[in-house]
Amino acid sequence: MLAFAPLFQPAFEIERAMSALVSGGRTPADLAMDRYAAGDDAAFAEVYDRVAPRLYAYLRKQTRDGALAEDVLQQTLLKMHLARGSFLAGAPVMPWAYAIARRLYVDNLRRGRREVLSTTDEPRETEAQTGEPTADELVAAGQLAVRLEAELARLPEAQRTAFALVKQEGLSMAEAASVLGTTVSAVKLRAFRAYQTLRAALGDVLPKDLEP
Repeated sequence: MLAFAPLFQPAFEIERAMSALVSGGRTPADLAMDRYAAGDDAAFAEVYDRVAPRLYAYLRKQTRDGALAEDVLQQTLLKMHLARGSFLAGAPVMPWAYAIARRLYVDNLRRGRREVLSTTDEPRETEAQTGEPTADELVAAGQLAVRLEAELARLPEAQRTAFALVKQEGLSMAEAASVLGTTVSAVKLRAFRAYQTLRAALGDVLPKDLEP
């Protein structure tokens, strides 16, 4: 488990402003993430210094709770570490990091609501009443997931990446375009073509949440 320092230096924003952009319009944070994604573990310190304060400020504003913001920040950095191999070299790191933080924050909100509901005195509903999947349905879902992954692997890389970012990772079209360094129109086209191919291969069993 990675350990992340909880304190931030107020001077960071001054330093960041002075550093400006490096050649090609990319920031030092982008270049550090490129190195970290390529396997340079030592680059994580720079990624942390440049990314964490901005993420914390964003999460603090969203949560209005310093402890929760810190907790989601730790989760975000861990997720970035685990997913660094999928980071696209040359892409800006902040849209990717913000998207991860936002999803984790939403997940925390949902989990909190479930915990509140579980503490009420309402009688528990049966499996049939709650609509929980049966064992057969779970097996079918697992088989569909395997088929879906196989079909995704056959897609051209550009289409597969766009589709994964938008439909599986939950990024908006604009966020995906920023991560990929392309236009929103290009992302829409790639994702739609990926959907068409998957629809032709899987037919009506393609999950509804993957539709355009």
